[in-house]
Amino acid sequence: MPQKTDDTSDARKGAGDKPASKSGLMTAKPDWNDDSDNSGLNPRDYVSSLARGLEVLRAFNRTGRKMTLSQVAAETGNTRAGARRILLTLVHEGYAVADGKLFDLTPQVLELGFSVLSSKGVWDVARPFIDHLSEELRESVSGAVLDNFDVVYVSGTQYHRIISVGISVGARYPAHCTANGRVLLAAQPLEVWPDMLKEITLDRKTDMTITDRDEFRKELERVREQGWSLVDQELEKGLMSIAVPLRSASGGLVGAINVGVPLLRMTPKEMVDEVLPKLQATVANISEALKH
Repeated sequence: MPQKTDDTSDARKGAGDKPASKSGLMTAKPDWNDDSDNSGLNPRDYVSSLARGLEVLRAFNRTGRKMTLSQVAAETGNTRAGARRILLTLVHEGYAVADGKLFDLTPQVLELGFSVLSSKGVWDVARPFIDHLSEELRESVSGAVLDNFDVVYVSGTQYHRIISVGISVGARYPAHCTANGRVLLAAQPLEVWPDMLKEITLDRKTDMTITDRDEFRKELERVREQGWSLVDQELEKGLMSIAVPLRSASGGLVGAINVGVPLLRMTPKEMVDEVLPKLQATVANISEALKH
């Protein structure tokens, strides 16, 4: 059984440190000389051990691979002893497994986010439309939401063919090189674009990935104007994807839906001419269904 730690003492020890702001939950630096910061957080209420545990979970998401204790400690800035306690706790609670010297997350971590998504009901409404489009096109269709500069896939239907494109629910990919990600980034308020374009990391996934910031901005402007995005082999060679944003009945951005197709089955022009109209009609039907 993992060794228990005193979270209260962790809060006192962390009272001189600024909480991690990667998730955007805290945007102003707290003034720990007062009882609370501008957001109303009292330093005595901040549980640093919980924050360190969440950072370990995020580290597995970032790397997408199994890691040793030393790798987890280096990736998160924890000590080896601290990382060990966190990992053993995750194993004990069923959120991680240990395979020799390697640690990995279990599917149980999906429960942490799915309850929030399912409570909103949007993707429950969208699911039969997604299934129908997949059956009509005989291709895989997925729905995703934006999480900082990543897209997280929250719904989808994999159409099984000899060569198929399937993205599992819970998968996370960089937004800059995915069709879903681009329509969601392009739909952000224009006032956040300067900071967004400055902070986003344009990693090269293939030799076709856009990595120049000026070129990327022009691409987002084009996507925003036309209302859809086609990504041709920028995430993975041989794979194309086309996406449109999904909006609620009130016009608020909910997520995006895309169709993925191997390049050997269709050209980019065929994607726009044949797939895009059906995808747009499907999204319009979902938006209409959300009104009821």
